[in-house]
Amino acid sequence: MSTQIPTSPSFHGVWIPLVTPFRDGAPDLAALRRLVRYYAGQRVAGLVACGTTGEAAALEDDETLQVLDAMLEAAGGLPVMMGLSGGSQAGLLRRLRALQDRPLAGILASAPAYVRPGQAGLAAHFRALADASPFPLVLYDIPYRTGVQLETATLLALAGHANIVAVKDCGGSLDKTLALIAHGGLQVLAGEDLNGFGTVALGGTGMISAAAHVRPDLFVAMVQALRAQRLEAARALCHALAPVIRLLYAEPNPGPLKALLARQGWLRDELRPPMTRADAALAARLDAAVAELDRRYSPAG
Repeated sequence: MSTQIPTSPSFHGVWIPLVTPFRDGAPDLAALRRLVRYYAGQRVAGLVACGTTGEAAALEDDETLQVLDAMLEAAGGLPVMMGLSGGSQAGLLRRLRALQDRPLAGILASAPAYVRPGQAGLAAHFRALADASPFPLVLYDIPYRTGVQLETATLLALAGHANIVAVKDCGGSLDKTLALIAHGGLQVLAGEDLNGFGTVALGGTGMISAAAHVRPDLFVAMVQALRAQRLEAARALCHALAPVIRLLYAEPNPGPLKALLARQGWLRDELRPPMTRADAALAARLDAAVAELDRRYSPAG
């Protein structure tokens, strides 16, 4: 595969951080390809490989490449972003070099977990990744997983790097979100699913949404309605999707999501330990919520 980097990288619309199906402990690449082909036909803007929802922290390095290559093979030209996380900067740089011949839309990079560097260390870390990356860097601000906050001033300073182009915003601060959007140096993608409506309404460019595995057409329609300033339609979709979103996060992600996808026949309800399957009662409530959503908005086809 040859590297094809967009001259003006754009991260707009709805991106899905895809689950990693497993079968008897190993990545189920056949199930993964089926999922990719399905979402490629749902008008989403792109997919993320090996993110939080993809259980990347539980994958070995060779498995992450297997997952990525299967997704690229099935994507049919749909943009694919690759997740990059870990505590060793040298190790991350080695992984970037291993990716350089693959046609990625970008790299989604989170702060080093557990290490908890200061703001100067974080800025230097992301600049080192951006300098070395042949692909545009999307910062992943998710302090409740990494243990470290990317402060607004740090993010705005990083926006000056030519290869740092966007942020997945899970920072939990409306002030920060507003400051990033107002500054304009980074494309702002909501990373908390319930914040997608508000972020796009305020001028963000889209969302990276695990919940968009479920009825992606409605998530796409909500974002499109906001862009077209059809506020009532977008608000109605947001309220309709909210009960499903809440249930998907009632237990640790991606347990509830995998339970639902398994019931729909897409994959086995299997996660890598120490992650566990969703409670059966929660899975039943989720089934009912999705059925109600389908009743209100009949699936196409």
